[in-house]
Amino acid sequence: MSDITQPQNSFWQPAKSHLATPWTITILVPILVAFLDPDRFWVIVTFAFNAFLGTLPYIVFAVFLIAGLKAAGAEAAIARAFQGRENRMIFLAALFGGLAPFCSCEVIPFIAGLLALGAPLSAVMAFWLSSPLIDPPTLLITAAALGWSFAIGKAVAAVALGLFGGFMIKLLMSRGQFAQPLRVYEQSGCGCGPNPFSGKPEWLFWQHSERRSVFKHEFITNAAFLAKWLALAYVLEALLVTYVPASTIASVVGGEGIVPIGIAALVGMPAYLNSYVAPPLLAGLIEQGMSNGAAMAFMISGAISSIPAMAAVWSLVKRPVFFSYLGLGISGAIISGLIFQVLV
Repeated sequence: MSDITQPQNSFWQPAKSHLATPWTITILVPILVAFLDPDRFWVIVTFAFNAFLGTLPYIVFAVFLIAGLKAAGAEAAIARAFQGRENRMIFLAALFGGLAPFCSCEVIPFIAGLLALGAPLSAVMAFWLSSPLIDPPTLLITAAALGWSFAIGKAVAAVALGLFGGFMIKLLMSRGQFAQPLRVYEQSGCGCGPNPFSGKPEWLFWQHSERRSVFKHEFITNAAFLAKWLALAYVLEALLVTYVPASTIASVVGGEGIVPIGIAALVGMPAYLNSYVAPPLLAGLIEQGMSNGAAMAFMISGAISSIPAMAAVWSLVKRPVFFSYLGLGISGAIISGLIFQVLV
């Protein structure tokens, strides 16, 4: 029996893994539309293709930028923000959170090393809150899908939320809260992860063969990553604009006031949409009647409460700190939505 089942498993598992990608949905959706509603097949395909084509220059620039930051070793420069006086650290951590050239999973050993070396929780929280919200690729993709007012507004909200969270944690710690914030961080090898302060950036990275290899790897990896998620996003946006009545969207998250913004923030929490998928979908929702403030609140709360972002925090700190992270993130999303609604 084992001789028969083993080949089946070895065949099925790679096939299953290969199919479980965003490309599967991206390809299957137009096929289903072609069978179920053939009159709208070309509407869906043309909309998604034109939207992707319009974003392509932003994608290329973003991929070059993030690959260059990784090849140069920009992590070491960002780690310098966590040295010095606490107030200075909070400001710089909130600012550099948007420049971090790594994802939520890669940030775990980075933050573990910072905490192990004595970086204050207030500065780390500022980094944690701003980092999921914006980075160079997200800024450009948000601008392409929603316009520069949204992109700049989200960047400002990211820094402001980092500052808000950092100084709130500092205030709570001064009153005796979070005395022992860390879990036990375990990984293979010795210590709590790499020393984030070791090494220094090499901005002229193309002069070194090993850094050129890093650039090539990061360029290909990030290009594939952005292409698959944005292709999915624009297909879903095409479905949304084509099939969801504008009156339905407008009745839930349209109009002014705190209610639609609060609803959008709460809906954004469980909706796992990464920062590359969310802007195209929100463009469709806004076209259907969603308010600008609600869209901003949805983007921010969704990024803060995404599974990778929460996993990075949960893996390193105890429950009170984790729930403080969520509370600060959701309240900051609502406040950001209200301010953006007034200003735009």
